[in-house]
Amino acid sequence: MSTAVLTRHADAICPEQPWFVLNAARHYALIASRHPAISHFYNFEVAPEAALTLAIPDGCVDIVFDCDSAKPLARACGSTLSVRNAALLAGHRYFGVRFAPGVMPDFLDVMAEELTDHAFNVFEVMPDARAACEQILRTPQFCQQVALFNQHFSTRLMRRMSPATAAAVRALLQQQGNLRVDQLEALTGYTCRTLQRLFRHDTGLTPKAFGRIIRCQAALNRLHAPVRCSFTDLALELGFSDQSHFLREFKTLVSMTPLEFCRRATDADWATRLSMH
Repeated sequence: MSTAVLTRHADAICPEQPWFVLNAARHYALIASRHPAISHFYNFEVAPEAALTLAIPDGCVDIVFDCDSAKPLARACGSTLSVRNAALLAGHRYFGVRFAPGVMPDFLDVMAEELTDHAFNVFEVMPDARAACEQILRTPQFCQQVALFNQHFSTRLMRRMSPATAAAVRALLQQQGNLRVDQLEALTGYTCRTLQRLFRHDTGLTPKAFGRIIRCQAALNRLHAPVRCSFTDLALELGFSDQSHFLREFKTLVSMTPLEFCRRATDADWATRLSMH
């Protein structure tokens, strides 16, 4: 096993949790990470009137800090496989670390497969990090929380990954999830069975599930583009057989259609709501 570096590209997928942004009380703040293991840091307060904040599949591990003064909590959350309740409380401020798609943090004492579709109290899976996490929870400033996280965890951000998995993850990200398993076999030189085993061990997902998730995340990214294409063109660009297939898949993984999402994003003034630091 070797340590693989998942390099970023200009057209890299930016993993999104749209319901986090839509249910933010005011701004949803973002800070990009210089380390390839982390996609970005985020900070927001859930609106008091928000009834339910959903988590959608994104292929990422999140470390989520509930910074409530009365009941602070930190959780390590694996990628969901379907839309589910994110268990975020109205009126609470959250600081989060979203790892890059396919990356398993090395500081977590849990297998990748155990984390997928589950969340753990960080004190259960980061037994040596209680003091660091408590310090982050007590810190009121977003930028200071980012600095503390980097200070305590920057040396253990990315778990070792097999060369086959690293090549498959890179290819799926570059092709926006639009690769078949037989194409990944040819790319990596490994049989389907071996590739499936290695990929699942390293990421907690099968190559097919990861590709499906990345394709939907790519669609979300494209829907924010300054110049939007038609849903038909987007479906073809992402390798769907037709627009109907794309619409069904998007609704399954996001819980609303692309048109409904665009309308919700417009009504919520999505671009203004996002605050890049």
